[in-house]
Amino acid sequence: MRSVNDPAAKGKGPPGDTEAAMKPAPASRTEAVQEALRQAIIEQNLRAGARLPEDAIGDTFGTSRTIAREALGRLAVEGLVELKPNKGAFVANPTLEEGRDIFTVRRGLEQTVTGLLAGRLTPDQVAELRAFNAKERAASGVNERESIRLAGEFHLVLARMTGNQLLIRYVTEVVSRCSLILAMYGRPHSADCGVDEHAEIISVLEEGDATRAMHLMDHHLESVAGRALLEARSQHDIRDLLAPYAAKVREQFE
Repeated sequence: MRSVNDPAAKGKGPPGDTEAAMKPAPASRTEAVQEALRQAIIEQNLRAGARLPEDAIGDTFGTSRTIAREALGRLAVEGLVELKPNKGAFVANPTLEEGRDIFTVRRGLEQTVTGLLAGRLTPDQVAELRAFNAKERAASGVNERESIRLAGEFHLVLARMTGNQLLIRYVTEVVSRCSLILAMYGRPHSADCGVDEHAEIISVLEEGDATRAMHLMDHHLESVAGRALLEARSQHDIRDLLAPYAAKVREQFE
């Protein structure tokens, strides 16, 4: 069994594992720990607000505290970890308002991705995307956390296919944050509807219709945000919110 300290460990799954084959191997131990922590956060095994002690992380992964600190620092840049002075690192706890802002940025970035890929995918890339979509469909309605993780990973696969390193970096950051938002606030099985939408995006990219592909991606992400309960909520007067409690207080003194 490979240790996480082995740079080749990440992305090496059993033969035929399409998702693993698409992921680049980590360049360092720090990157391997960073990816493992990212997945644990997105899958909500590490809950929002949870403390992330460097020593415990280092012991768990068999690495130094320095590597754990570097991995946490990178995740802080992605918005998945919050570093508090004199207190340490904690899993980020984004608000719905922050979620809306993140999705706004993501929609612009991913329209760029689809515009670059439309009509330029190789047959092998199309086959990889369809195989990944089949993996999403298999998890749909069976494992909600896995569905959310795979839904985000699909978009990272598209970004990597552009070959634009700066775009890949930005998309990776916003998708990670959006996946956390979905895991925290999404309705049950909120990722399921995206499976069919992903399939449609693949077909249009293969056809080469850049305008339609960009429109579909924007509509898809708008729908994802809606399923994550990111739509504007009506404001309630504090008097209405406190009315039931006030009624009980009044009863006590009547």
